[in-house]
Amino acid sequence: MRILVAEDDVALAAQLRAALEAAGFAVDVEHDGEAASFAGSAEAYSAAVLDLGLPRKDGLSVLHDWRGAGRNWPVLVLTARNRWSDKVAGFNAGADDYLTKPFLMDEVVLRLRAMLRRTAGSAAAVLQAGPLEYDVVRGRFSLQGQSLQLTAQEHKILAYFMHHPGKLLTRSDIGEHVYARDLDPDSNTIDVLIGRIRRKLGGAPQLVTERGQGFRLLLPEVPG
Repeated sequence: MRILVAEDDVALAAQLRAALEAAGFAVDVEHDGEAASFAGSAEAYSAAVLDLGLPRKDGLSVLHDWRGAGRNWPVLVLTARNRWSDKVAGFNAGADDYLTKPFLMDEVVLRLRAMLRRTAGSAAAVLQAGPLEYDVVRGRFSLQGQSLQLTAQEHKILAYFMHHPGKLLTRSDIGEHVYARDLDPDSNTIDVLIGRIRRKLGGAPQLVTERGQGFRLLLPEVPG
């Protein structure tokens, strides 16, 4: 999952990037409101972490820009303001969750995972596709009850599929939502990673290639 972090405190932004990358996210960072507004309106993200006190354009204006551009992915607002009226303004602007500074990095990760889980239409903490399970809270995969060993990039790709079960995902979708902006994978790289994931799954569930279109994680049929 690709996350946009908009935070003007350079040290805090670096801490957020490190924590989110360690949790398996691809992360882009912007330090001012105008850059954040453009990035969020022009590029594909799964979620955003947005500081309200940005220079050049405040966070609420940035959020209005994103929603006006049709960007409906979840947004976690960060702020040093703890007044109820400030929280109301954030939610009215389109925020999905609100975290007051100072905060624990683990809480940012947990809240992001919860928002992404709800966006995928699941309230459960564990996503399931047949014998494959993804513990969203801990960021762990298991297959038939056994831990599934994946590289960092394989983990990001399979997590993206688990959040979109049964949906056709193109190479462009994967490149935009799984890789940070400074990484630009070619189609062969994605194909190689998909092949490695498929072998590790052993065909249950099936990760199929639809020639000329993309890939799909097939959900096992439930006996009727």
